[in-house]
Amino acid sequence: MTPDQEMLDAASGIIDLCRRHGEKLATAESCTGGLIGGCLTAVDGSSSVVDGGFITYSNEAKMAMLAVPGDMLAEFGAVSEPVARAMAEGALRHSPLASITVAVTGIAGPGGGSAEKPVGLVHFGCAASNRPTLHQSHIFKGNRHEVRRQTILCAFALIREMLARTEQQPL
Repeated sequence: MTPDQEMLDAASGIIDLCRRHGEKLATAESCTGGLIGGCLTAVDGSSSVVDGGFITYSNEAKMAMLAVPGDMLAEFGAVSEPVARAMAEGALRHSPLASITVAVTGIAGPGGGSAEKPVGLVHFGCAASNRPTLHQSHIFKGNRHEVRRQTILCAFALIREMLARTEQQPL
C-alpha cells in the first residue's frame, strides 16, 4: 500500500505537531503491519520525531515485544479495548525515547470477522507520558485496503487528540 496525498499530509501534520510539542513518537501496529510508521517516515525530517515502531501481528509478538499479558489476550482477544491500550502502553515502556505512542489492532478482512467482531473493527490506543491512555474503536467499511487506510488516518487523528488534550491541561 502506497500512501496517498491525504495520508502523507496527515503524517506531515503529526510530525509538525510532535516537533512543536517536543514529543517523540512510536507505533504499535497489528492490522496495519507498519503502514502508520511508513507514512510517518515518508515525511522529510521525521527522524526528529519518530523513535520507532513495533509490528506485532501475532499474539506472541504482542506478548514478547509489548508485554501484553497472555491472559488478557485469551480473555478479550487481540482485537479489543484492553489489548489496544496495553499495546500503546507497552510501546511507551519499550521505546527508548518515545513520549507518545499509538497502537492499532483490528480485522482488516476480507476474512476473520465474526458477529461479535466484524471485518472492519479496529481498536486504537494512544499512550503518552504522564497522561491517561486514550481509546477509540471504529467499524470501517470497505475492502482490506480501505479499512487499513481509514485506520491510518484515524490513528493520526487520535494522536492529534492526545496532543490537543496536552495543550488544554499542561503537566
